[in-house]
Amino acid sequence: MYPCEKLQIDVKHYNYSKTHIIKSVENSLKNLNTDYLDCLLLHRPSPIMDIKEITDTINYLMDKKMVKSFGKKKLFENVSVEFSPGNCYGLIGANGAGKSTLLKILAGDLDSTEGHVAKDKKTTISMLKQNQFEFDEYNVLETIIMGDKAMYECYSERNRIYALPEMSEEDGMKVAQYEADYSEMDGYEKEAQAASLLDELGIPTEFHEQQMSQLEANQKIKVLLGQALFGEPDVLLLDEPTNQLDYHTALWLEEKIINYENTVIVVSHDRHFLNKVCTHIADVDFGEVKIYPGNYDFWKQSSELFRSQQEEKNKKADQKVKELEEFVRRFSANASKSKQATSRKKLIEQIRPEELPESKRRSPFIQFKPNRKCGNKIVEVANISHAIDGETVLNNVSFTIENGDKVALTGSHSISKTTLLRILAGEITPDEGSVSWGETTTHTYFPKDNKDYFDTEDNLIDWLQKYNEDMDIQTLRGYLGRMLFSGDDALKKVKVLSGGEKARAMFSRMMLLEGNVLLFDEPTDHLDLEAISALNEGFLQFPEVMMFTTNDFELLTTVPNRIIEVTPKGHVDYCGEFDDFINHATYKEKVALIR
Repeated sequence: MYPCEKLQIDVKHYNYSKTHIIKSVENSLKNLNTDYLDCLLLHRPSPIMDIKEITDTINYLMDKKMVKSFGKKKLFENVSVEFSPGNCYGLIGANGAGKSTLLKILAGDLDSTEGHVAKDKKTTISMLKQNQFEFDEYNVLETIIMGDKAMYECYSERNRIYALPEMSEEDGMKVAQYEADYSEMDGYEKEAQAASLLDELGIPTEFHEQQMSQLEANQKIKVLLGQALFGEPDVLLLDEPTNQLDYHTALWLEEKIINYENTVIVVSHDRHFLNKVCTHIADVDFGEVKIYPGNYDFWKQSSELFRSQQEEKNKKADQKVKELEEFVRRFSANASKSKQATSRKKLIEQIRPEELPESKRRSPFIQFKPNRKCGNKIVEVANISHAIDGETVLNNVSFTIENGDKVALTGSHSISKTTLLRILAGEITPDEGSVSWGETTTHTYFPKDNKDYFDTEDNLIDWLQKYNEDMDIQTLRGYLGRMLFSGDDALKKVKVLSGGEKARAMFSRMMLLEGNVLLFDEPTDHLDLEAISALNEGFLQFPEVMMFTTNDFELLTTVPNRIIEVTPKGHVDYCGEFDDFINHATYKEKVALIR
């Protein structure tokens, strides 16, 4: 029974069953260049239709691969690109442009709607896995070896037979063949290489036989990276490989990719990494993929120059068109000038300005203005120690932050850095020690996990107004507009925002609060390159004190004048720039002692 049948009204019923909608979609797809969502809208499922039936219909269409495009528009249209051996391609584009989708198509994990991916049958392709829990039931060394599919098949079957309580004659013959095959593919030597790779990644030998489920999140990420690299595949696909990597491992990966002899295609928002490793940039924009030689900075400068030249050309063309149109308007009725007017009409059509395609790239405007200057005393941290679930994450940490300090908190243990920032922000109290803030300071905090901030039914304007109830709607819209929330976007429910949108909303909040001490925990997570660049500029322009954690090397190398390395074993405090810190022999030794 339809819900409305409970009411005493006449209702005309239509067939909105799953079967009917599927048939209608199939018929529409024969004639329309669209996707299943568009088709469902065209057929207008009834508002009284069971929502589960709509969901089941969508899932059915996806599972049966009746349609393969997502959203209202195709991500790519007639894309033809070639990736050559010996090169590293940086795949860049705005969030939602289709970078990860393209990687999945190249890896064979997702079919394209049209066309194909051409590769030699012997070509091996490896893609960095994103699910850190996928291999929890396997041990660490085994997970690495999975990167070589042929070797792992032989390895796992051999070990399965050896583990049998009793071995039949047939099993004996099989294991003998597996041993021969394993030896032929240099299996034992490659096992040693896998162990060596783990050591290079900072996973010591005592962890190699442990289950993946026993590792910390940052360790799992390193193992998955090793898995992708193991066996040196012909094509290496990396989706955000430096996310959650400490700088030690990120630097190691840079060198690995620079010296990699095969093809590498990498999606990354780390500008420093792209500049270091890339020989080419593959730009995903306007539904196209275009390849440019050079690294990210070269591409950025070239594209900006081209666009400015095109805009200048269009400006001149516009002026010329106006002059010609004025002539036509004045003399089209004049018999003696009619021929000239006609010729100018034709000329107008020839010099129309070239319409520049609309890019998905948009840059927010991030500017943090303090409500007042800091005094001499900022914050004093004295002998802080803290444990989580019985595990020490901070051990006797002491330092004093001074006026003008821009501090980067570094280290391979993200939980240690996050805990320290939470203590400074007043969210938790340390087990031991104390934090003393200066009287002139007002600190604002950008947490790594912001879900509690958005657990509300408020729209963006109402949500932001809570942080300054006296501010009028128009001014609030201005703050949101800087963060690319224009028009109806400012009326979105905050709980449905994407990760990048939530980050930009948090920037709006911090700008509104006007703190003179800013605390940021991994602020570049979920941001695209344009937003990260804008944030970088906002950091550089901020005149007062800040402390932050980040995996973005460009931020690390351009912003801080002080580095504090924090681990569960202790901390190292260095006054100076990041590049000097990581190359300073004495401090390298100090850091090694607490890693």
